[in-house]
Amino acid sequence: MFRRTLLASSIAATGIMMTEATTNEAAAQDDRENTLYFDLKDGRVVIKLRPDLAPQHVERIKTLTRQGFYDGTPFHRVIEGFMAQGGDPTGTGTGGSPLPDLPAEFSAPSKARYLRGVCGMARTANPNSANSQFFIMFAPAPSLDGQYTIWGQVVSGMEFVDKIKRGAGANGMVREPDRLLKAQIAADVAG
Repeated sequence: MFRRTLLASSIAATGIMMTEATTNEAAAQDDRENTLYFDLKDGRVVIKLRPDLAPQHVERIKTLTRQGFYDGTPFHRVIEGFMAQGGDPTGTGTGGSPLPDLPAEFSAPSKARYLRGVCGMARTANPNSANSQFFIMFAPAPSLDGQYTIWGQVVSGMEFVDKIKRGAGANGMVREPDRLLKAQIAADVAG
């Protein structure tokens, strides 16, 4: 009798461990599906995507990344102490993807703020005009809170973002800009 109880306990414990392992694997895969790699000239930047804040914008970033849209695009506007902006294949600040613009997914400042390493979506004066251009913050910018969509956060490699070539003048346009060499979703990368 004791042996059957022990065996049943072992099977139940194994089942629990297998369920936890399956859950952990699913969570890890979900994390990989929501992890973005930006390969820059100085190294890899890892960005945690935030579908909890901006599901449509995260989906757009993933779609464009998987299409290879961002590969080779310049960081055309880079302002010291503020942000690095990219995602425009023309490098003029006026270009975008052929996909339609997105409706705003602004977060309340109590939920998410523009701090160092936060990734946001660029737009025109129209709040519903985000398309492909994005920016990565060098420093906090409370004036952007609740005004631009937050879609991610740099979790490693911010030192490589800090090395992106800066622009000149008030608008920060860069001559001979650094480029995003390759963008990938972690789930699509072997290993």
